[in-house]
Amino acid sequence: MSTSAAPPAESLQVQGSPRHKAAAGAVAILLLGQFMIVMDSTIVNVALPDIASELHFGPAALSWVLNGYILAFGGLLLMGGRLGDVLGRRRMFWAGLFVFTLFSLLSGLATSGTFLVIARVVQGAGGAIAAPQVLALLTANAATDGARNKAIALFSGVSAVAGTLGFVIGGVLTEVASWRWTLLVNVPLGVIALALVAFLITETPRRPGRFDVGGALSAVGGAVALVWGLTQAPEKGWASAQTIGGLLIGVLLLAVFVVVEGRVPHPLLRLGLLRSRVRLASLLAIFAFVGSQIAQYFILVQFLQVQLTYSPLEAGLTFVALSASVVALSPFVPRLQARFGGPTLMIVGAVGTVASFLWLATLGPESTFLGALLGPMVINGITTALVVLPATAGVLAGVEPEHSGSASGLFQTMQQLGGAMGLAVIASVYASNSVPGQFLPGVREAFLAAAVLAAVAGVGALWSSSGRAAGNDSIG
Repeated sequence: MSTSAAPPAESLQVQGSPRHKAAAGAVAILLLGQFMIVMDSTIVNVALPDIASELHFGPAALSWVLNGYILAFGGLLLMGGRLGDVLGRRRMFWAGLFVFTLFSLLSGLATSGTFLVIARVVQGAGGAIAAPQVLALLTANAATDGARNKAIALFSGVSAVAGTLGFVIGGVLTEVASWRWTLLVNVPLGVIALALVAFLITETPRRPGRFDVGGALSAVGGAVALVWGLTQAPEKGWASAQTIGGLLIGVLLLAVFVVVEGRVPHPLLRLGLLRSRVRLASLLAIFAFVGSQIAQYFILVQFLQVQLTYSPLEAGLTFVALSASVVALSPFVPRLQARFGGPTLMIVGAVGTVASFLWLATLGPESTFLGALLGPMVINGITTALVVLPATAGVLAGVEPEHSGSASGLFQTMQQLGGAMGLAVIASVYASNSVPGQFLPGVREAFLAAAVLAAVAGVGALWSSSGRAAGNDSIG
C-alpha cells in the first residue's frame, strides 16, 4: 500500500508556518543521521593507537577496525538505495539508523578485537541502508531546481563537515574520556533521531515490483570485492594475489550485475541512469575528488602527531580550519551554481584542490601548522564546497522520484570506492618512497599523487561541461 508523498523540499525555506517548521524538523533529523554516518568513517582514526593497546590488535588486524566498516558500507549502498525505493524510504532510514545505533553501542562495549571488527561491519551495513534514504528524501520531491540545490547544499555541507569534524571529536573524546566514546557518542544522537523519525518525516510511495535478488548479490559482491582488493594494496602490494584477485572478482561481478540489470523487469539500478554524460562525468569527478581528499586524512594526521608531536586532541582541532571553510562557503554555492553553472564550479574547485596538494607537497622538517598547513587546508575546504554540491546535483539531475534512492546509492557508492581507491593509491605511493624510522620521506610523492587524482576530478568536470555546452547529454 502506498502512503502519501513527502512534503516538497521547497519547504526548506522556513517561513514560520507549521508546515515549514515540520519540514525543517524533518531536514534536521535526516542531516543528523547523515552526520553520524559520515563522522563514523573518521572519528575512530585518532583513537586507533588506544584501541590497539587495550584490545591487543596487531598492525594488520587493526586496519580492519576501519576497513570492516568501509567494506560493509561501500558494498551495500546500492542495495540500501533500492530497498528504500521498494519498501519506503522513511522505513529504511529508520531501520538502517536503528542497526547503526545499536551496533555503535556494541562496538563501544567490545571486549575483544574480533567482537569490535564484527560489530563495525554490521554498523557499516546499517549505515549503508540509512544513507541513501537521506539524499533521496531530501531531493526526490523538490519542486524546483533551486529547492533541490538548497537541499543538496545542506547535505553536501554536513557530509564534508562531518568527515573532518570526526577527527576533532575523536581527538577530544579519546583524550578526555576513552576511545570507546568515539563509538558510544552515536547512541544518544541515534536514539533522538529514531524517536522523532515517525513524527517528522512522511513516508514516500513505494515502487511496486519484485526485488532484484541477482542484481543485489552481484552488486554487493562486486563492490565488496573491489573495496577489499583496494584496501589490501597498501599492505600487500598492487601485484599481490589478494589485491589483483579482489579487483578481478569485483570487475567480473559488476559485469554480471550490468548483464542482470539489462534483463530483469525491476532492476536494482536502471541502466538508463548511466546514459547521461553529465551524470557519468559527475560520478567520475566525485570518485576522483574523494580519493584525493584521503591524502589529508591519511598523511596530515600522522604528520601532526609524528612530525609536529601534536596530541590526538591538538591534531583533531587543526581540522577545524577545513571544516570552517566548508561551512562558510556552502550557503553561497547554490547561488554561484545558478549563476556560473555546476561544471564551472567543479573545474575551479578541482584546480584549487590541485594547488592545495602541490603546496602540501612542500612539507619539510621545518614546516609548521600556521606556515605550511593552515593555508592549503582553508583552500581545500573552499574547493570541497565548490566540487561536492555540483557533482551531487549532476548525479541526481533528471532522476525520476521513484529512482532517486538508487541514484543516491550509486552516488555514495562511488564516494566510498573513490575513498578506498585513494587510500590504496596514496598509502602505496607513500610506502614505496618511505624510509624506515623517518616520517617525511614519501610525503611529497603522496601529495603529488593526490594532486593527480584531483586533476582527474577536473577532467570529469570538463567532460560534463562539454556535454552541456553541446546541448547533448546522452552518450548512447
